[in-house]
Amino acid sequence: MSIRSDRNNIMVLYEDNHIIVVNKRPGDIVQGDKTGDKPLSEVVKEYIRYKYDKPGNVFLGVVHRLDRPTSGIVVFAKTSKALPRLNRLFAEKEARKTYWAIVQKCPSPPEGLLEHWLKRNQKQNRSYAYPKKVEEAKKASLNYRVIKKLDRYFLLEIDLHTGRHHQIRAQLSAIGSPVKGDLKYGHDRSNRDGSIHLHARSLTFIHPVKKEKITIVAPPPEGDALWRACQNAIKPV
Repeated sequence: MSIRSDRNNIMVLYEDNHIIVVNKRPGDIVQGDKTGDKPLSEVVKEYIRYKYDKPGNVFLGVVHRLDRPTSGIVVFAKTSKALPRLNRLFAEKEARKTYWAIVQKCPSPPEGLLEHWLKRNQKQNRSYAYPKKVEEAKKASLNYRVIKKLDRYFLLEIDLHTGRHHQIRAQLSAIGSPVKGDLKYGHDRSNRDGSIHLHARSLTFIHPVKKEKITIVAPPPEGDALWRACQNAIKPV
């Protein structure tokens, strides 16, 4: 994986008394798992502890997660007042999430709605997309559009309507356009650093305490030639 976050290099996109929003690097895990690697939640706690010279335990609530090989926006609650409100906001789909994905095969048509039924396999840690409802499957929906054409790849912008396990990865794979580097979902080769080219690009929501509308945009990972190319204007599709 690429460089992971620590309290000295953490990429904070937004912070106030109640919430902190971080740009997750590929390779960071949001919460602890069986690997024993330090999770991003602990890194953020250390950042807060040192920045504000806080003694003892630091409160931090995990609101949502991103897959380990992906990058982008992750929101944490800094207060017990904000946490249940943020949880409700995400659970009720009141936060608008936009993702970027780089794929080798251009979807046809280049813009559209994808609806599938997703069934999760716990042992394999992957989801399977079906065109019709099957037992234990959950409906998944997203809109996509091609926004840039690279030399050999295409950049998609995705508006997520539901938040299923590996949803974008599974649905793009189902239409023959797996995310670059995503071996699990059908791309032909992995990225050298173990990442996949899927990035939580922007998030719009109502602040849980201030009640103000907030839009946060995360730059894609630094040092990646394809992501850099996506930042520049190129030929329309």
